[in-house]
Amino acid sequence: MVPRLYRITRRRRETPDTYTMVLRPIAPEAESPFQPGQFNMLYHFGAGEAPISISGDPADRSQLIHTIRAVGAVTRGLTGLAAGQTLGVRGPFGTSWPVAQAMDADVLVIAGGLGLAPVRPAIYALLAQRDLYGNLELIYGARTASDLLYRKELERWRGRFDFRVHVTVDRAGREWRGHVGVVPDLIARARFDPPHTVAFVCGPGVMMRYTVQELLHRGVAPENIHVSLERSMKCGIGLCGHCQMGPVFICKDGPVFPYTRVRQWFEEREI
Repeated sequence: MVPRLYRITRRRRETPDTYTMVLRPIAPEAESPFQPGQFNMLYHFGAGEAPISISGDPADRSQLIHTIRAVGAVTRGLTGLAAGQTLGVRGPFGTSWPVAQAMDADVLVIAGGLGLAPVRPAIYALLAQRDLYGNLELIYGARTASDLLYRKELERWRGRFDFRVHVTVDRAGREWRGHVGVVPDLIARARFDPPHTVAFVCGPGVMMRYTVQELLHRGVAPENIHVSLERSMKCGIGLCGHCQMGPVFICKDGPVFPYTRVRQWFEEREI
């Protein structure tokens, strides 16, 4: 429950309302081990705290990277901090993407909007041991080109011969030369063997629902589909009940779930 002090070493604007922060612990002996898919509670002194996915490389324990969208008082305060200022960190919390269990399988990483941030550590982990996996594909979409995260990194990934990257936008401006449409439409372009495929899915609720439906339609086993439900988390340890969905607490039992565990509630739009 007690936050540790971290200093912001770098701050980069990703989109008009989204920033990536690189944090290092004030105590030099403190490391920040985490698993891909986990999150931290970030504390802005005087405003409160918010759950934010870790979006950096899990192999680098010297720093934490968080990509934050300014949508409320706390996140606006966090994104307004400058390099050299401090914040509090609690965590890491939550379950992780099953990177090890996906060995020898084809892997689809499917993200929408800010959902690329929670899956980026999994991409780092997959690429670090690339020869242990089959086909590796990223499908990523955003509302517009200006809403795409990590654009330079997307270009680097596109340049690899062992990693296929598909990017789409809902609405295209004159400068956009890529695919226009929703994320599930691009699943047809991916190369994968459905019975031997593992999928990691993160993004807006409606995007994830249609993506899961398309994966199931194409023969991916429901137990091999994993979703991140970063919904309404508040305390990080399952005490407040703010993120309860059926019998599970997303902050404590998730945020990464096998689809089979949350299928009953996943399709309920009111929950």
